[in-house]
Parts: sequence; structure tokens; C-alpha cells
Amino acid sequence: MKKIRFMFRHLSPFQIITGSFLILIALGSFLLVLPVSSSGEKCSLIDAVFTAGSAVCVTGLVVHNTSTFWSGFGKSVILVLIQIGGLGVITVVIAASIFSGKRIGLRQRDLMQNAINAPIIGGIIRFTKFLLFFTVIAELAGAVMLTPVFAKVYGIGGGIRKAVFHSVSAFCNAGFDILSDRAAFSSLTDYRGNVVLNLVIMSLIVAGGLGFLTWNELIEKRFRLKVVKLQTKLVLLTTALLLLVPALFFFFFEFRGEHLVNRLLFSAFSSVTTRTAGFNTVPIDGLSEGSRLIMIALMLIGGSPGSTAGGMKTTTIAVLLIASGSYIRREKSYNAFGRAISSYTVLGALTILALYLGLFFIGSLVISVGEGLPVIDCMFETASALGTVGLTTGITPQLGTVSKIILILFMYFGRVGGLTLAYAALGNGKADSGRLPQEAVMIG
Repeated sequence: MKKIRFMFRHLSPFQIITGSFLILIALGSFLLVLPVSSSGEKCSLIDAVFTAGSAVCVTGLVVHNTSTFWSGFGKSVILVLIQIGGLGVITVVIAASIFSGKRIGLRQRDLMQNAINAPIIGGIIRFTKFLLFFTVIAELAGAVMLTPVFAKVYGIGGGIRKAVFHSVSAFCNAGFDILSDRAAFSSLTDYRGNVVLNLVIMSLIVAGGLGFLTWNELIEKRFRLKVVKLQTKLVLLTTALLLLVPALFFFFFEFRGEHLVNRLLFSAFSSVTTRTAGFNTVPIDGLSEGSRLIMIALMLIGGSPGSTAGGMKTTTIAVLLIASGSYIRREKSYNAFGRAISSYTVLGALTILALYLGLFFIGSLVISVGEGLPVIDCMFETASALGTVGLTTGITPQLGTVSKIILILFMYFGRVGGLTLAYAALGNGKADSGRLPQEAVMIG
């Protein structure tokens, strides 16, 4: 025990955060590989690791039909992994300490700050309580509204169980469903025309994807958008554009042959779920390549900082667009909403973009060559893993071991974050020894 405490004290917050997700994935894999977790055939180790990794990283990619392959115990394990993975392992551990009355020291507060990307350490305990309260209220409200929908088919008991599972899965942007008995990737297609289910699931996805930091400030400022911080404004504006523009594209170009109500539902749901949720009400493999390319871009962008979603994050894209606009206009600073964005932040956004795009193209190429599958399908699957989305064209169950390992690593990368992994690997880093002479380099 003393050795463990000694190691804990000498690990950086980033190393603890990345390690906590690995431990949870290992524990979930152990539980899912047990015979009691599956309904019939025992799950292989690689498939157990894949499923646990997908649940912890709130992705939703599956190699087995969640509804039919897993037993009640297995589904419960998956649900718990989704909940802990969505909130963050560190968040759950510290929250348990808070409610048990234990004293939270400065190191634990610093760890929590890094885990949720909070700007300052002050008020972190109060924020943790808000995070848990908001989660409980949102998931409970979702479950209550979904219960009548499912109770019509599965009865009161079955309806409540399915409502709770899908409410948690939607809010945590996980995309796991336990409805289909036909395929591992059909998701909510049987409810494609159900207005209540569509609206509730979409609301939960957006609520979880906006981020707890955003909700906390909006509630504190009573939704007065003029007085909120720059990050909140960027999150709201970018999210609105990323929801509206793709929905219009889907409405006018993808679902033209559908009835107006269904056309609206399909378009809105396809835009919302692609942001990292992983549910689908229409078969992905039936969409045009243009729609799938748009979905790939949306999946890579993902949700917002401090949320249950993965991906590069909305603020990353917003900062890059602002910086690009300022550079084209030859401005010496990067400005938005009357505030300046630091060059260091822009460099961080460029680093994240380079990491994601590099892994995306390499992973897509390796899987395509190794599996002999179309590149567009492999790009879709890879983007889904990196963005922790879970949408699939249906190729995941047939992938080989190497391809599954790649997707597991990508899901982990997308949930923990590229910079967090880099900081964890580099430790405290190397001190800056001074400035070197500058020299001009031509670009463009």
C-alpha cells in the first residue's frame, strides 16, 4: 500500500487520468469475458476488451449485438462502464470521496481540475457536485419520458429498464442500444418515426455534448449570453452551426423522398447523433458518400470540452477558424467577441488537428489494406472510433484482431484526449533553455 501511495504521489495528473481509464477498461474486460456476462457463446478476450473499451470511452462500436449477445449481468456491466466513462473515472472517485465526507486535498483538487478541463482550481468541489446533480436530473428526466414509449412494447418493467439504459447511453453520448434483435448496428431504426423518442434522445445527446462547464456558466448567468465567457460563446455558436448546416444538407439532398415529418426527424437526428452519440434511425450503409463524408467530418470534430463527448472538440475548430480568418486579414492578434485568443491556444488547436488527422488517415489506410475493404467504409469506422461516436456502416463485427486493436486504441485516444496522452507520456517535459534565432520560412 505504501508503494502504491508513493507511485501515486510521483505521477502527474495526466498520467493518473490516462491510467484510470486503462484500469477501468481492464476491469470491464475481465467482467465481460466471464460466462455469466453472455447469453450463450462465451465472449473472446479481444471482443471483451473491444466492448469494454467502447463502453468506457463512450463510443458505441460493437462486435456483438448488445441486445441479444449479453446477459442481464453483461448489460449491467456495460451500463456502469458507460456511466463512469462518460463522467470520467477521476470524477466518480472524487465524487464518492466528497459524499463520504472525506477531506479533499489540494492534489485531488488539481487532479479533478485536469480531469474536467476546468479553467481554475477554485470552486472545483462545488462544480463536481453540480456535475453529478445535472447528470442525475438529465438522465432521470430522459428515462421518465422514454418509459411510456418502451412500455408499449416491453411492458412496465421492461420499459423502465430500456428507458434507463438508453437515457444514460444518450446523455453520455455512448450510442449503445438494447433494442434490436437483428443486427449489431441497426440501433433505433424501428423508432425512426417516433417523435417523442427522437426528441428525447436528441435532447440528451446535445445536453451531454455541450459540456458541464457550459451548462454551469449558463445557469449561473441565467442564460444571459452577453455576459458569458468566450469559451461558452464559442461552444454555443459552433454547436449551433454544426447542428444546423448538416441537418439542412440531409434535408435537401439525402431524404428528399420521405414524408415531411420523417424527413425533418431523419435530418435532425442524423446531424445530432453524428456529433459523438452513435445512435442511428436510418441505415448508415444506405446513405450517399457525400452524406457519409459530412458525417466523418462531424465525428472527428465531436463535442465540447468538459463534456461526455469525444473528438477534437468544437472549441478547437472554432479557434482554428478564428485564427485563419485573422491571418488572412493580416491581423496581429486572434480576436472573437471582443476578446483575444492566445497564440499558445492556437498552437494547441493545430496540434490536436494534426494528431487526429494523422491517426485518421493512417488508421483508415491500414484497416482498408489489411481487411480488403473500401476506403470510405474504413474512414467512417476510424472517424467513429476517434470521435468516440459509434456509428458504423456494419463492418466492425467482421474486422480482424489487428483492426480491432487499432479501433480500441483510437477509442481510448479519442476519450482521453490527444494532448492529455502526450502530456502523460512526456511527464513534466523539458524546460525551455532559451530562445533560438528566428528565421523566415515561406508557407502557402
